Amino acid sequence: MGKSPNPEFMRRAIELATRNVQSAAGGPFAAVIVRDGVIVGEGANSVTATNDPTAHGEVVAIRDACARLGVFSLEGCEMYTSCEPCPMCLAASYWSRLEAVYYGNDCHAAARAGFDDAFLYEQFRLDRELRRMPSQQVLASDAWESFAAWIDSTEKIEY
Repeated sequence: MGKSPNPEFMRRAIELATRNVQSAAGGPFAAVIVRDGVIVGEGANSVTATNDPTAHGEVVAIRDACARLGVFSLEGCEMYTSCEPCPMCLAASYWSRLEAVYYGNDCHAAARAGFDDAFLYEQFRLDRELRRMPSQQVLASDAWESFAAWIDSTEKIEY
């Protein structure tokens, strides 16, 4: 990573995570998105408050930054998150084109607190037929129709 992380932004993420727990709003996770030295998005875990298993602090912060900036790409932005992103949040960080991710706690600290993502990483390494959650391809040739429409579209916005 070329730039040096700014501890003040990490302190803000940690503050949001701690406040989230103290207010019983959700888990001990929060993140801020920064562009050009300014916070452009914030989010704290709201899984239980919103009954949304995808409402992790990082995802909430990405959604907030994208809404505030009116974009779907966060190129030129960095994320400061109170904990190393889980697989879903790491993928969201890549999909949103963040330049860098800085984290406070690591995945080992999360496991000590009762949040262990090791199971997910293990499942991803397995062949599909060996995973705990069954998955099976259905109507592959029919499903290609949506990709064909995308390829042929002159109205699409690439991302």
